[in-house]
Amino acid sequence: MPYSVVIGLEVHTQLKTRTKLFCGCEIVTGDDANTHTCPVCLGFPGTLPSPNALAVDFAVRLGLAMGCDINPHAMFTRKSYFYPDVPRNYQITQTGGMPIYDRPICTGGGLHIKDGAIDKFISLTRIHMEDDAGKLMHDRGPFSVFDANRAGTPLCEIVSGPDMRSVQEAILYMQRLKQLVEYIGVSDANMEDGNFRADVNVSLRRDENSPLGVRCELKNMNSFSNIEKAVQYEILRQSEILDNGGHVIQETRGFDTVKGVTRNLRDKEDAHDYRYFPEPDILPLSITTERIESIRASMPELPEARVARFQAELGLPEYDARVLTLEKSWADWFEAAVAIRNSPKAISNWIMTEVLRLVKDSGKAIEALPFGPGHIAQLVERIEDNTISGKIAKDVFALMTESGKMPDVLIDENGMRQVTDTGAIDEAVARIIAANPSEVEAYRGGKDKLFGFFVGQVMRETKGKANPAMVNDLVKKALSA
Repeated sequence: MPYSVVIGLEVHTQLKTRTKLFCGCEIVTGDDANTHTCPVCLGFPGTLPSPNALAVDFAVRLGLAMGCDINPHAMFTRKSYFYPDVPRNYQITQTGGMPIYDRPICTGGGLHIKDGAIDKFISLTRIHMEDDAGKLMHDRGPFSVFDANRAGTPLCEIVSGPDMRSVQEAILYMQRLKQLVEYIGVSDANMEDGNFRADVNVSLRRDENSPLGVRCELKNMNSFSNIEKAVQYEILRQSEILDNGGHVIQETRGFDTVKGVTRNLRDKEDAHDYRYFPEPDILPLSITTERIESIRASMPELPEARVARFQAELGLPEYDARVLTLEKSWADWFEAAVAIRNSPKAISNWIMTEVLRLVKDSGKAIEALPFGPGHIAQLVERIEDNTISGKIAKDVFALMTESGKMPDVLIDENGMRQVTDTGAIDEAVARIIAANPSEVEAYRGGKDKLFGFFVGQVMRETKGKANPAMVNDLVKKALSA
């Protein structure tokens, strides 16, 4: 393709507060429509919004985690637009059409993304706070219906620079950002519920040295697979326009998940179209240096720091460390197991191959599995102290997923302890050699591959309970006699 792709993301993440941004209504999903509302979030005349202090702290925490400058006097503005899901007919946000009105809570900063061939820094323009709209539903009969329960929930909008050059970079950035907000505890980042979603800006230009092209915004993308499909379609659509001598129009487009195409929603507005002006009912914030430093001191370990620690202190390869830290719950689960049995690599192998496979197949969170970190720690210990073999351990794991019982209990209940008595193994070896004289003669005549046959027969004779290393040694000794 003779064009360079430029992608920027505006990611909206819902903050994990108990109440809404400017009123005391609880944030609850799944309840009956319009049961968590009040005059403030419904925009009744004469009501006064009051900023949620915890939401402000969460925004500061997010800014600190991304290396932003914190504006101690961030200001709220009114963004006027008329749409059925906005009860007030304006949104309270922190953007503005003029520099004097444009005072978001966080500026600058960015996020480093790394995976395979991708290794780059994605800059941020800003992070600003705003409240969410309500929800329109178009599948409830002949009329669209409105649910105001979501109206007023607190959001942070994280605006990147136009720094991404492929859909792979955009998805990796989204994944790392989702990981970060979960780690620092400011958002559940549940994409299915829409509390972590992105507006994806896509444009094309001839090459890296050319001016930026006209961008189209793909609105409210809330799955990685749909982002990939939508961006790929949009790149092809814009390429065809440019190839035919046309001009790309600045617009907002939606993605049709059934047909796999993007469609025009509306012309993309400019800042002056929103008639921004300072929110007269809310004073500028006053965030003290002491408050910022207190939030900084309470910050948990960030994902990249955890990756580095897993490598440096626990000796894990980078690949293992990145897989295990992809979700905070996975990393916590792994560390809980290592605290019981100090065998990081062995535990890592079991989690990455068996535990996470079960997580994927069952659709359950790792905490909801029928066993915990202690089970895997004990399973690894029993392999390492030769109580069971690796093969038997797979059987123990299968029983463990069904019953939730500890490995030691299952091993005893099912008679699965490994045979390490050399006398018993010697007897089994002797029986196998006596029963297969022609194979013994062939092996001693140079057919070395028959060694595996003898080992397999001994393992079968002992019902898989013999220590494999001891079987190998004793078979070799017997065949050399």
